[in-house]
Amino acid sequence: MGSLLNFAKKNPHNIITPFGQTDVLLLYAICAQKLKKYLKNRELASKIWLPKGHVRFLLKRGSKLEPLYIDELIEAVDLDFLEFRQREEHLKDVKNEITDLQSKVWRYFLPRKLADFFYATNHENPGGEIDRIFFDIDRFMGMTAEQAQKATRIFVETIKEDRDFENVFNDPDPFIYWTGNSFHVFFFLDHPEPSSFYEKYFQYSKDDPERNFTGKWAKKVDEKADFKVTGGHERKVDSISIDPSQTPSGKLSRVPLGSLHMKDANTIDGVSVPITEEMLYDENLTDRLVHYRPVDIVKNLDHLGKFLPDD
Repeated sequence: MGSLLNFAKKNPHNIITPFGQTDVLLLYAICAQKLKKYLKNRELASKIWLPKGHVRFLLKRGSKLEPLYIDELIEAVDLDFLEFRQREEHLKDVKNEITDLQSKVWRYFLPRKLADFFYATNHENPGGEIDRIFFDIDRFMGMTAEQAQKATRIFVETIKEDRDFENVFNDPDPFIYWTGNSFHVFFFLDHPEPSSFYEKYFQYSKDDPERNFTGKWAKKVDEKADFKVTGGHERKVDSISIDPSQTPSGKLSRVPLGSLHMKDANTIDGVSVPITEEMLYDENLTDRLVHYRPVDIVKNLDHLGKFLPDD
């Protein structure tokens, strides 16, 4: 990472255009070093934004392509590869000039295109075991980042006050991060559980919302907040949802450090940043987070890396 990071620090405002053309791989390869433990053995994915045509984006993932892993991304990306991608546009024209591993990375992250950085939350194996529980605190039209922060804070407080939850998790400490637009909350299991574990304890039911933790917690957050909070994946204007639906194996999550958050194919409106539980009580937190951009990741990489889980 040394040479990549040193190169980026010399001109951090050009981290998304390292050799004059758009290329997200410099940023993502730098962040990958900090994400090695967090993403170990998890299949990577990308959402490539297209500026023209009826298709808004392409989703590249390990269930459709040969799986890509974090160690492979780190190995494949160097300055020579990045400079080469600035001169060439199509993989089919250059396959014999780069390694097989670099070709694989190229398929996931195209040159001259902006892309979000995702991974398979509990691997690319629908119906398989899980070891991470993922809640998306999703804010819809009319809701502010400050309200999302408040909902996340109340949500975490509600969970930590729930004595029944201690019977499921020995250490219910959350991992929290800013997505570039709102917040994600994760809990890590001591050992893998079958998919039925998620279905029993966390899968939201619109018909019977209080049958498990998610519905009960969402109701309590709604009662304590001065705005509407719901459970599940349904999008409602002027509300915030607590959505665990990206937990099962075969679902995706944004990486917690450095992923671009896109407004459209040409506009970056945020970047993912890990935070601590204590930061949720900082009334100026979202004032800072909404202005975070890739240049801030480069400047604060070591500091931000300390907020990632150790295991």
